[in-house]
Amino acid sequence: MTRVQLEAVLAELGPVAVAVSGGVDSLTLATLAHRLAPHATLVVHAVSPAVPGEATVRVRAEAAREGWDLRVIEAGEFADPAYRANPVNRCFFCKTNLYGAIRSVTERQILSGANRDDLGEYRPGLDAAREHGVRHPYVEAGLDKAAVRALARDLGLGNVAELPSAPCLSSRVETGIPIEPETLGFIHAVERLVGGALDAETGAKRAVRCRVRAEGVVVELDAGSLAALDPKSREKLGAGIREIAPPRLAGLVRFAPYRVGSAFLTGASPS
Repeated sequence: MTRVQLEAVLAELGPVAVAVSGGVDSLTLATLAHRLAPHATLVVHAVSPAVPGEATVRVRAEAAREGWDLRVIEAGEFADPAYRANPVNRCFFCKTNLYGAIRSVTERQILSGANRDDLGEYRPGLDAAREHGVRHPYVEAGLDKAAVRALARDLGLGNVAELPSAPCLSSRVETGIPIEPETLGFIHAVERLVGGALDAETGAKRAVRCRVRAEGVVVELDAGSLAALDPKSREKLGAGIREIAPPRLAGLVRFAPYRVGSAFLTGASPS
């Protein structure tokens, strides 16, 4: 795959609306699309309790830097009981609401930042994309995650290129446990607390995931961070987590190795 192939895919699409979450994939796609055809590129960012505030700040900053035509909208998924029930295909309902919200503000071709690596994972959101006619330029041009990061660096987006994977906060909640804004706010606070304690801002590859499970709260860390966390530090962090937890989550807190998708009962969906 070359950048030329991706640019060829984008060139034949006409006016587009790029769905941007604030992660490396969508930010890089929006940057390239806009540089190629600024007057034909609309960038759409959806806010919701499942989207960390810093992601929105990042999108706005890139929009100001690049001169994007940015539209910030409400995702609307929390008005959908099917989404909030958190079934195993929750992402289908999330993306259905997202693409419906985007379609309500534009008739342009909607683009997503899905890449080839996503095709090998359980991604019910791709079914919603298919139903809404969403195109995936990275997939069409053959880019995987590593190629997207390389493209970001090639475009001068050094900080974006090194962003760790950061799926929506709802991906941390075990299948079948209802999705509530209060729970997502807690998850985000825990990840910031633990990440700060581990000096996460200097380690782009560091993994910190706060999982909400039926058994309690599980904080998953990459192998190096977990090994470096001594018993005293674990006890201190656990106490801090319980202090900010909603009453129903203020019990068991444990630390474990990071595993992709481990909040899902199927063990198949990425998070």
